[in-house]
Amino acid sequence: MENLQNLHMHSTFCDGRDTPEETVKVALKRGFSGIGFSSHSYMYYTPTFATPMKAPGDRAYRAEIRRLQRVYEGRIDVFCGLEFDIFSQVEVDDYDYIIGSVHYLKIGDEIVAFDRSAAVVKDVIDTYFGGDGMAYALAYYRTLATLPQYGKFDILGHFDIITKHADQVTFFDEDDPVYRHAAIEAAEALAGKIPLFEVNTGAMSRYGRRVPYPPLFLLRELRRLGFGAVITSDCHDNRYLDFGFDTARALLAEAGFRERYILTKNGFAAVSL
Repeated sequence: MENLQNLHMHSTFCDGRDTPEETVKVALKRGFSGIGFSSHSYMYYTPTFATPMKAPGDRAYRAEIRRLQRVYEGRIDVFCGLEFDIFSQVEVDDYDYIIGSVHYLKIGDEIVAFDRSAAVVKDVIDTYFGGDGMAYALAYYRTLATLPQYGKFDILGHFDIITKHADQVTFFDEDDPVYRHAAIEAAEALAGKIPLFEVNTGAMSRYGRRVPYPPLFLLRELRRLGFGAVITSDCHDNRYLDFGFDTARALLAEAGFRERYILTKNGFAAVSL
């Protein structure tokens, strides 16, 4: 693949396995033209993986990525990004791009984590939605639709992340018209506000999912609504730096896309699939 790039990358600055420089070296060996790191934003409501990005950790992260930009100048483009969770309350200055994502739901006064194991998802559905998986799905899409209220984002992260465990456990029916309507309604609410979305292969490498998300019906809707596409692996382990990229390209082509976007020093640019 020409212009090989991955902009959804995690490292030891949050919940990734590898240091940024270790991953840059792997990317060079695999022929990448560019790579972007997107550590999770600090979230005051979780004591776990986002804690390293609490100030001054965020400054150390930016300093390291900027150092790598200088060291590898002319060999590979290195970008400093951030994956901003919807309820984070952090500054987003001095980043090259921002991914906007939803990993939590606000239920009453609680901020509830759902991007966890299938067992945790079941517990969330049982505890907060009376065991109704469809109600959980609808709450997610209602939340996703509000994402632009929390900041200006370049890339919409893993649109239908709630389907992560779908190949192992059925929490709701993705073919149900109620589900599809809710997903499309969220896409329509986001159209024109976040220019790009990702075809994300992360659940394939980490959870055994057979295909990336989002699925074909949503890809077609996102194309209809004018979104541009980027291909990412939501990488937490650099062995899977470009995992499933060929599958992602094939899905985009089937949905009618003829191009994808990469980040350059002059901003995002369209390149052929």
